[in-house]
Order: sequence, then structure tokens, then C-alpha cells
Amino acid sequence: MRVLKLNRSVSLEQLQRLLVNAPQLAELGTGSFSEELTFRQCVELESALSNCKNMHTLSGLWDAKGIYLPALYPVCTHLTFLNLSYAALRSDELAKLLAHCPRLKRLWVLDTVEDKGLEAVGMNCPLLEELRVFPADLFDEEIIHGVTEAGFVAVSFGCPRLHYVLYFCCQMTNAAVATIVQNCPDFTHFRLCIMNPGQPDHITNEPMDEAFGAVVKTCTKLQRLSVSGRLTDLTFEYIGRYAKNLETLSVAFAGSSDWGMQCVMGGCSKLRKLEIRDCPFGNAALLSGLEKYESMRSLWMSACNVTMNGCRLLAREMPRLNVEVMKEDGSDDSQADKVYVYRSIAGPRRDAPPSVLTL
Repeated sequence: MRVLKLNRSVSLEQLQRLLVNAPQLAELGTGSFSEELTFRQCVELESALSNCKNMHTLSGLWDAKGIYLPALYPVCTHLTFLNLSYAALRSDELAKLLAHCPRLKRLWVLDTVEDKGLEAVGMNCPLLEELRVFPADLFDEEIIHGVTEAGFVAVSFGCPRLHYVLYFCCQMTNAAVATIVQNCPDFTHFRLCIMNPGQPDHITNEPMDEAFGAVVKTCTKLQRLSVSGRLTDLTFEYIGRYAKNLETLSVAFAGSSDWGMQCVMGGCSKLRKLEIRDCPFGNAALLSGLEKYESMRSLWMSACNVTMNGCRLLAREMPRLNVEVMKEDGSDDSQADKVYVYRSIAGPRRDAPPSVLTL
């Protein structure tokens, strides 16, 4: 057995007994990492882990307590992927752990590590290629922790091979993003989520247009982009003009008019998947992609300014596309609340619920 992934109910004592019988493990997902252990149990757990010489992937670590993290140190030497997205570690705890992970290429953490924790990433992980920073509480309006542009910049200085990022943060600046992509120009996936919708550059109060302009101008290999913050149509002009290898674009609470989406549809020749929500794009934007939709995998639009008439016109002009409209209870009959457009040689699906209207 080379792969073992446990659920949260498996204790550290049970984990130790399992590891004794599976020293050949290459991938381990632990269960709970927070129960009380005696000194002897800690020693036995560390010994069992140290015998796993081939382990390169470690995940799980549910509710990890810092007191037990040293037991992981022996196995960290060969790790290339460390998933801490279920472990709300502090910055000092992460720093001590990463000091033993010189070969790490992929790292997932919660924003409880704060900027200090990300500074430790930059100092200890020179081979890092992928970083994902998730919010510990996505719906917490009074964030008492979190990461900012400072942590991201610190990572970019220490991790020049970084090419995939998913970054949930509480603030960002145009200058910081420009610095980040200058340090790491080989991004293929750049997914930035500023958690307060429509938030501008927190220093200049300007829109975040130049940040994403810097991304698409500098990162010529970019395949996936998620944008956030206060954005005007200028962002989408930049995307349409420079993001020639872009395949997936996710947009929320952005843009000024139909022109923004029209720039993307007219400029991104390799676009395969477009996800839009809470944007001012309407029928003109929807219909600007007539020539492109058949070569795309899908288009999703929700809470935009698209009408039922616009969707009917799209379905009539492009009969080989599936155009589905999902209506909200009590919504305006003329509005298309959610629109899903995709191509399929099988035709319209037959399992759609009554709330889905297929045109």
C-alpha cells in the first residue's frame, strides 16, 4: 500500500499503529492531530513516521496542535506536497515545520499563518511551484487574522519557480501584484480573491486594473485567471489584448459595461471556460460570443443584466448549443437570473429539474 487517507475520526494512536505496518507509504492523509498523548506515545508516533522513507505527500492534520508537529519533522525532508488546509496553524508553527521541508513544491495553508507565515515560505521553500492560501472562515466579516499583499510579495521573492497561486486575502495593491509577477513571470494559474467585493487598491484607492494588466502583460503562459477587487472595463481590455493563452477566466463584481466582456470574447482566442457573476454585462455582452461559444466548454453567468430575450436569441442563432436558464423564485420574468451555455453532441439533457428552462 502506497496511499493512505484517513478521516477525522482516526486518532493519533490509531495512526501510529497503522504506520508501523505501512512504512512504504508515499502519500499519507492523517486523521485528527489534536488528541492528548503521553510522552511515550509521542515518541512512538515520531518513530513510526521516521520509518516512512518514501513519503512525498502529507495532508489531513485535522485541528493540528503545535505540540505534536515535531513528530512530523523526520518525514518532512522528502515532502514535495504539504496540505495544511485543515490545520489552523500560527505563523511560528508553520515556520518551524517548513524549516524541515527543503524540497517542497506544493503547499496549501489557511490564512491563519498570516504574512509572517508566508515570509517563512519565501525563506524555506525555494523550489515551490504551487501555493494555495484558503480563508479559515470565508464568511467572517470581522477578520482578526488573514494575509495581505506583504505575504504574497515575500513568497514571490523567495520562490522564483512559483507558477500556480490561489490567494484569498483581505487587501491588495496594484504595485504589489506588479512586483509579484515581475519576480515570478511563469504563472500559468493566477487566482486572486480579495474577500471584500469591489475593494480598491487599499493604499491609492484606485481600481485594481493595473494589477491584472501587469499579470496578463508579464505572464505570457497564463492559462487560468481569477480576478477580484474594484475593476473597470480597462482590466478586460488588458485581458483581451494580452492574455492570448488564457483558457479559463473567473469574474465577480467587476466591470463597467458590456464592453468589458466584449473585449474578452474578441481577444482571447483560446478561451474555453468563462464564469461570471454579479457583473453589469447584458445581452450585448452575451451575444458578442456567438462565434466563440461552439469552441468553448461552457459559459456561466449569474446575477448579470442578461434577459430572457437575449438568451432566446442566442439559442436561435446557435442551435447546436445548449442554453439553460435557471429562474429564482419571485424574480422578474424578463430577467435570466442564471445562464449556462455549453456544447454537447448529445443535445439537451433530459434530467433538468423544473426550475431549469432549456432553450
